[in-house]
Amino acid sequence: MSLDGSTTTDGERVYTDRTMAERGAEGPFYVVFADADGSDRWGFRCGNCESFDTAMDTMGRIQCTECGNIRKPDEWDAAHE
Repeated sequence: MSLDGSTTTDGERVYTDRTMAERGAEGPFYVVFADADGSDRWGFRCGNCESFDTAMDTMGRIQCTECGNIRKPDEWDAAHE
């Protein structure tokens, strides 16, 4: 596992693993960790605009609030729309 360290806009030090990614419409979403050894998962980083400002819902949909990049949910049910 190769992690690159970055600082969020809130000044928090986090570590991106570019080998672990989820497919998005505009680019991948990389897994981000709160520690350098990759044991404390923190969230996602948008591979399209490099923003850490992402959100995930209960269906597994990931969306970047900066550029709109989106990963569709694993399972979709019309009752949830």
